[in-house]
Amino acid sequence: MSVSPSFADRVSTPLTAEEISILQVNVGYRCNLACRHCHVNAGPERREMMSKEVMEECLKILKTHSIATIDITGGSPEMHPRIEWFLKECAALKRRLLVRTNGVILLEKGYESFIDFYADNQVEVVISLPHMDPHVTDRQRGEGVFPKLIEAIRRLNARGYGQTGSGLLLDLVHNPGGAYLPGSQAGLEAFYRHTLRTRHGVIFNHLFCITNMPVGRYLDYLGKTDNYEEYMTALVNAFNPAALGKVMCRTTLSVAWDGRLYDCDFNQVLGLPICHSAPDHVSAFDLHELAHRRISTGDHCYGCTAGAGSSCQGEVAV
Repeated sequence: MSVSPSFADRVSTPLTAEEISILQVNVGYRCNLACRHCHVNAGPERREMMSKEVMEECLKILKTHSIATIDITGGSPEMHPRIEWFLKECAALKRRLLVRTNGVILLEKGYESFIDFYADNQVEVVISLPHMDPHVTDRQRGEGVFPKLIEAIRRLNARGYGQTGSGLLLDLVHNPGGAYLPGSQAGLEAFYRHTLRTRHGVIFNHLFCITNMPVGRYLDYLGKTDNYEEYMTALVNAFNPAALGKVMCRTTLSVAWDGRLYDCDFNQVLGLPICHSAPDHVSAFDLHELAHRRISTGDHCYGCTAGAGSSCQGEVAV
């Protein structure tokens, strides 16, 4: 289906980057889960994995430039054989360092030690918990996932995560369980906080509301349920110019497992590379050129500019 108007026609002037304050590093697509909403199609069968050479290039960039936030994602980052070495090197830089984990893996044999490892290295932990209804979460992330997530949060809390004064941040991610936009982030955060505390006795720091992007496995879901046209229409109708001014690609640079550079994790999955002659690989990194690059866009960008907007850190238009 063609989207009307296209995102390119909706935006009066081309999007350009403002700075690079976040380096998001996707260390690979291997994961112990195969969640229905996963935009990178991660799963146990995936074998794409970042090489040590590419990791060293990322560290070279971070040591040379004062990029404020290091955002590690996957797949499941814990399944990378060199992730502990890489995270220790990142932690030594004393920047904001966060890892996006599926949470469930922290309970699995061979991975239980990551909770202590994250705490010892002051890593901010971000866990996907799509819904407070266990059935909705399990339908999206897999049978029996919800109680495992509660147990993972409980163990993180016991280690100090989410506790006042500990300095150990635990963030949760909400995304809708169907073909609709997320609700108010502030309202949902209050609901999550009350429900988790009263029903399960667990706590967290922040909730990020993220719109499901029409790419990857979620795009397949929209097609199979005949919801693609209706969902894209909803995104187009909810376009918000205020969100456009704060989209994450203006301040974020995404590094794929093979070292190629993208404007965001979604463009990475779509194979939509950095354009207009800016360096497209970590080995050719140039801060000035990349911090002022023109951004590659497509109709999927409506997902980041609908309603209150969406980024890897939640709403952008407040």
